[in-house]
Amino acid sequence: MITVILAGGAGARIGGDKALRLLAGRPLIAHVAERCPAPLWINASDPRLAAYGVLVPDLPSSGQGPLVGVWSALRAARAAGFETVLTVPVDTPFLPADLPDRLGAALGEAGAAVAATAEGWHATCALWRVAAEPLLADRLAAGLWSLQGALRAVSAHVVDFEGKLTPLFFNINTLADLAVAETMRR
Repeated sequence: MITVILAGGAGARIGGDKALRLLAGRPLIAHVAERCPAPLWINASDPRLAAYGVLVPDLPSSGQGPLVGVWSALRAARAAGFETVLTVPVDTPFLPADLPDRLGAALGEAGAAVAATAEGWHATCALWRVAAEPLLADRLAAGLWSLQGALRAVSAHVVDFEGKLTPLFFNINTLADLAVAETMRR
């Protein structure tokens, strides 16, 4: 398994450089990286992020958004001989420590396993089989850019993370979200 932090977005709602925004005096990407098992890749092209893992930029695609990042990571993982890819977003600093284990235990024969809470699926927090890459490529070519749609297409198993005390999948998209996250730190 390889872990890929999805950090390729522009971060426009937070004013840019989302991965490097500070939470408790450290970049968001540092918080996420410390919660992820090695080896670690970063789905981004910003050379400043190379300190956190191997950069795996998006491949040219007619699509956009996180599905392109997942597809690009699956292609790179296949070339490197990995069978599974754990994806997590750069803006969720409170990820559960047992995320990889629980998703791995639920994967079975499915193309992916995805984290969920009462709020719904957390589609960027998923364990993907590298074998799903051609299906993702086909979806992108067809203009189907939905990450949840791709998870449904690979018959992803859904893993319930309810009952945890901290909002584990709290997503930081704005400066207001970042301020809230400061109050939630453990």
